[in-house]
Amino acid sequence: MGKPELAKGYEPKDVETKWREHWENDQTFTPDPKAEGEPYSIVIPPPNVTGVLHMGHALNQTIQDVLARFHRQQGRNVLWVPGTDHAGIATQNVVERELKKEGLTRDDLGREKFLERVWAWREDKGGTIQNQIRRMGSSVDWTRECFTFDDQRAKAVRKVFVELFKQGLIYKGNYIINWCNRCHTALADDEVEHEPKPGKLHHIRYSLADGSGDIVIATTRPETMLADTAIAVNPEDDRFKHLIGKTVLLPLVGRELPVIGDAYVDIEFGTGCLKVTPAHDMNDWELGRKHGLEVIAILDEDGYVNENAPEKYRGMFKEEARAAVMADLEAEGRVVEVADHDHSVGVCYRCKSVIEPHVSTQWFVSMKPLAEKARAAVPAKTRIYPEHWTKTYYEWLDNIRDWCISRQIWWGHRIPAWTCLDCGELIVPETDPTTCPKCGSANLEQDPDVLDTWFSSALWPFSTMGWPDKTPELDKYYPTAVLVTGFDILFFWVARMMMMGLQFMDEVPFRDVYIHALVRDEQGKKMSKSTGNVIDPMEMVDKYGTDATRFTLCAFAAMGRDIKLSEARIEGYRHFVNKIWNAARFALMNLPEELPAMDPAAAGGLANKWILHRLEEVKDEVRAAVEGYRFNEYAQTLYRFIWNEFCDWYLEMIKPALYGEDETAKAATQKVLAAVLAETMILLHPVMPFVTQEIWSVLPGTPGEDIATTPFPAARPQCRDAGSVAAMELFQGLVSAARNIRTELHIEPQVKLDMLVRTASDEDRAIIEENAGLIRFLARIEGIQAGPDEKGPRASGSAVVRGNELFVPLEGKVDFEAELARLDKKLAKLEKDLTGVEKKLANQGFVSNAPAEVVEKEKEKLAAMQEERDKLAALRGRIQSVMG
Repeated sequence: MGKPELAKGYEPKDVETKWREHWENDQTFTPDPKAEGEPYSIVIPPPNVTGVLHMGHALNQTIQDVLARFHRQQGRNVLWVPGTDHAGIATQNVVERELKKEGLTRDDLGREKFLERVWAWREDKGGTIQNQIRRMGSSVDWTRECFTFDDQRAKAVRKVFVELFKQGLIYKGNYIINWCNRCHTALADDEVEHEPKPGKLHHIRYSLADGSGDIVIATTRPETMLADTAIAVNPEDDRFKHLIGKTVLLPLVGRELPVIGDAYVDIEFGTGCLKVTPAHDMNDWELGRKHGLEVIAILDEDGYVNENAPEKYRGMFKEEARAAVMADLEAEGRVVEVADHDHSVGVCYRCKSVIEPHVSTQWFVSMKPLAEKARAAVPAKTRIYPEHWTKTYYEWLDNIRDWCISRQIWWGHRIPAWTCLDCGELIVPETDPTTCPKCGSANLEQDPDVLDTWFSSALWPFSTMGWPDKTPELDKYYPTAVLVTGFDILFFWVARMMMMGLQFMDEVPFRDVYIHALVRDEQGKKMSKSTGNVIDPMEMVDKYGTDATRFTLCAFAAMGRDIKLSEARIEGYRHFVNKIWNAARFALMNLPEELPAMDPAAAGGLANKWILHRLEEVKDEVRAAVEGYRFNEYAQTLYRFIWNEFCDWYLEMIKPALYGEDETAKAATQKVLAAVLAETMILLHPVMPFVTQEIWSVLPGTPGEDIATTPFPAARPQCRDAGSVAAMELFQGLVSAARNIRTELHIEPQVKLDMLVRTASDEDRAIIEENAGLIRFLARIEGIQAGPDEKGPRASGSAVVRGNELFVPLEGKVDFEAELARLDKKLAKLEKDLTGVEKKLANQGFVSNAPAEVVEKEKEKLAAMQEERDKLAALRGRIQSVMG
């Protein structure tokens, strides 16, 4: 068997496929609940079965996987449960669109056949997002994959519904709800998105029934006046309080409406008089209940005017009715004013149709008793990160309304409630009934509605563990350790899971909630297909590999700060992956198949002592960052260590030892090199699983082939050496200063230079003398002298490093006149370019009319050119000083 090797170039696709299949086939991430180890569990926020992975999902998956892989390294018994949501409205819409292409509707098929079509669609096309999650390298336990509409979840849903009904927390009632005319279903308050829309505020004159005058109301929806049942004024409003108790005539209808007094009316808004339409406005509904007003609905479920309105408007769609009502009011001289008015309009979160308040019989969960427990649990038992979201969580719970859980669709958990058609008894049993328990009749009818998708999702942390059955998973892994999610479902899902977990498990569902930020484009704009700025994570994985994509997201995942993402940044971290790969190839070319049996801490030399000390510090920094959910710090710590310290300095510093004839020094350095590379791969593995696994599999001395099950590197306190850090700072400073002098003055590599150092202490002199060979090697210096009395000639490049004065004699090494001429030429061109940019930015026409990002780029260009000019001018001054 030959020495293990890595391919010349890293090909992500081949490596990712190999290890992804290995982990899944070996069930590497399938834990045993009976095994040792403190439990650590995560339930995946179940993506919609209709969905595809977007960049927000990719960020969510990356963060969860970092946590799962990191805690496996800590010896925890980790379970990460995958699954998908049946997404009632969204999935039904997809299948109905397919039926429409065939000229069919769901009613043509009937409920049973339609559900068969949906299940067939799910089997055929509903697995896209699971495969994309696999491609992201997510270390989930696929043997425990769940679906919110599978048999076990159905069992949990049934149990919860029945129990809440028995406890009086689920009830059926006639109530005003949010209604989507397009999806033909009720929506909960938090399923309604509010968008700013330009509209009109119509001022309409109503006449008092006794003929004593008129009052004017202001409304954005004049068509709903056909359903008015009162006029409300504030009893503190001196203009109108004398009207309370009188009646007005409803224009176009003639119905008499009482004038009522209520402090709810805003004296400053509109005219101060409010039309009350209980059937078509949420707030009016509450006013109507409070004052015992009649409820008249004039719109049907499709948004058309019904039989409760005057005949001439019947059958009109709501916008058409608005125009007709306004025309008739104009004809009667009742329109006082129509003003522009921007307001917030509720739209369906699925189809974006305007939501219509609608009175109907629905099922509700009484939320206040549940909300009180959920509020008290934060932060006593569950902490929210970032902490500012806790306030938002409290505000929602403090102002919560009952949750409408019934949906008028077919795809979903059907409400387990039956009505006896003979005696009217409502039956909510744990098993399907055959006869009425009250009268014995078999003439039973099940409620046609299904439950809101979020109802089954609210049970996710314990239903995925097998509840209501008593399972080893439930006993071991509940409550879960952390929930990683976006802020947009803090109310939809997080708060409801808290309520259900406390109600049915008597324990919070998770100890921590980490709310990740939005992924925006590089200008900070929200990604959307309409603006064309979407970055597809799967395209990035195809182009740059999974590791580079994941690392980019992690590197910018600062807590509480949105991520500004560009393809260029992902490409940049692909270069980082290549850097790691090439460093590993260099190491393998210089490592024996069998490493010497020695403690790396016993190795001598500044390079070895320093890198081992830094590795110990990096272990601490990595642990603290991941445990504190500071994922950007985790990624950036490893980036700096690997690129700047391990690759740029350590690998260069050890070449003389690796290529030299001192076999003892060579063996010790090989041992340190192998140890540092191996342990760095373990630290990097949670965010870059594939490239680290491939490198690990060929490293000599690694125990076993699977880095995914390898423990976090043990601490080596004996490697802590603060002195090596101070020595390394001096070493790096001297080498960098000498390199900078050569680079600034364009001194060719073959030109031999010397270094003189006036040392600040005996310790620094000893460090320089001990490492003189390495300094000569890395700084490309021929001779070096160090001591407290060293002086440089006038024509010298100079620098100060930790109080030590460095001189590089330049007499005969540099043509100063030619260098000044070169600088003058470059400065002249730079000044000319600067003037052009300054003129452009001084042009108000350009600044006002050009896109903001174009103007910003010009400002950035100006700043960069000014900085370059200042550097060149400073260098010119230094050369003149050297010349005398």
